[in-house]
Amino acid sequence: MQLISKVDLLLINDSEARHLTGKEHLVQAARQVLEWGPRYVIVKKGEHGSMLFSKSGLILVTAYPVEDVQDPTGAGDSFAGGFMGCLAASGKLTLAAVRRAMAVGTVVASFSVESFGLDRLAALTRADIDARTAEFHKMIRV
Repeated sequence: MQLISKVDLLLINDSEARHLTGKEHLVQAARQVLEWGPRYVIVKKGEHGSMLFSKSGLILVTAYPVEDVQDPTGAGDSFAGGFMGCLAASGKLTLAAVRRAMAVGTVVASFSVESFGLDRLAALTRADIDARTAEFHKMIRV
């Protein structure tokens, strides 16, 4: 609890949010964590995407639709890696930077489930990520 009060952003999955707060409803759980101090709380929801909570409100990011899932193991960690890499590269911790990082994390996770182990990630290029991220942005534009 002391550590959570000192971080700007907490990235957890849905079961961790419930366990940490004792609340079954994810919105209530994330709001509770926000009260403990972080500026942003991201709750990963597996194949259903992720939720970003802040004092400004709630943002939902869907998962990238993958037609042929070979191995979902590690998708959440791939999301986190893509997310953190994008956020670190931006050098900013703004709402816009966090939203963009969530989209990139979602795209990296989509690549990771397309093959077993690290095969697909090992062959991944920045151009692959950028192209799929652009495609993802077109999909989610309302």
